[in-house]
Order: sequence, then C-alpha cells, then structure tokens
Amino acid sequence: ADAVVENFAGQWLYLRELDHVQTEAKNFDENLRQSFRRETELLFSAIVRDDRSLIDLIDADYTFVDERLARHYGIPDVHGSYFRRVSLAPDSPRRGLLGQGSMLTVTSTATRTSPVSRGKWVLENLLGTPAPIPPPGVETNLGGAEAAKSSSLRQRLEMHRASPTCSSCHRIMDPMGFALENFDLIGQWRETDGPSKIDSTGQLADGTPVTGPGETTTHFSVVD
Repeated sequence: ADAVVENFAGQWLYLRELDHVQTEAKNFDENLRQSFRRETELLFSAIVRDDRSLIDLIDADYTFVDERLARHYGIPDVHGSYFRRVSLAPDSPRRGLLGQGSMLTVTSTATRTSPVSRGKWVLENLLGTPAPIPPPGVETNLGGAEAAKSSSLRQRLEMHRASPTCSSCHRIMDPMGFALENFDLIGQWRETDGPSKIDSTGQLADGTPVTGPGETTTHFSVVD
C-alpha cells in the first residue's frame, strides 16, 4: 500500500520532480522539500485507506504537517518533526492539492511563479485535458529581470498573450494559474508581486469567473 502511494502519487502528482527542484527562494531547504512531499503522500494515502471521495483531493478540510511545514504555512501550535493531521478552516487557502507546497513548487521556475505551468498542471492532472501544444517559434521571454522590477508577472503575461497565436492556448491555462498567484514560488502566501498587488481574478474558458484559489477549488469540486 505504501508503494502504491509513493509510486502512483509520485508520478501522477509530480512529487518525483521535487527531488530536482532548484530554487532561489530564501526560505527553501531540504527539510521543506521532504515535508512538501510527505504532506501530499499522507493526504493521498488517507483518501485511499479511508475510501474517501476523490473530491477530497480538491477540497479536503484537513492536511498533514510537521513543525517545519506548519511554520511555512503559518499554521500555529505545531511542534516537533512528526506529521500530524490538522483541521483547516472553510476559508483556508491550504485546502486540497491546489494549496500544497509540493504542487506549487514543482510548477514554478527557479526565480518566479509560473501561472502557465500551474494552469497546465491543473488541466492535465486534475481535469484530464492535455494542454495545447505551443506553435513553433513562440517567444517565451517575459522581459527578463528589468521588466520584473517595474511590472507584475501577470502584466507581462498579458502582454505576451496579446498575440492571437498565443492567446488561443493561454486563455485556457492562464486563468487557473492566475488564481494561484497569491502563492509564491515555494507556496508561501503573499499579497504582492514585486511592486504590484496580486490580481488573482480571471475567467475560465467556459466563462466562469474566479477570484482566487478558494473559488477555483469550489468550481472544480462542482464540476467533478
């Protein structure tokens, strides 16, 4: 049973990719890397062993943390290196996979978040819909370090997808990724991206508006 959890979740949810993560985030260390993986494995295992609904993967009102991970998430009163189950409030951004550091970290680059990669992860892993293949020769440079000083990642992505060639793919992936922008490149909650306030609003491809990770989670649960 443990092997099923480790191998199936490791492949499906990209947990194996955590071993290869290289990030410039100051708060990242080897203990956090291992805690990210263990949290997701324990959630997956609890759902399998207790024969719970798969929707719990999207909107579970609990998670599993040790002291290192709890401190990263801002969850109080957790001490020690052993993992324990903790309850999450209805408005907690940590409910389900979309609030877990494992997914949020493996879908980021070494220096920033990637709404495109996060949107693609949701499409392929939760909705079973392969992301469109980008046309050859598409410019993916979002302006580099200088642009990042004066504009948010969202602003740079919106300029990128102004092209009709790019828009056809990005209108599907980006809204789901933007909804998760309050999580930084290693999953810590934030209110700003550089000098700009985070804008996590968007509209899914079917016209459904979303205003952040909680509303995205609710929408996916209803769809399921």
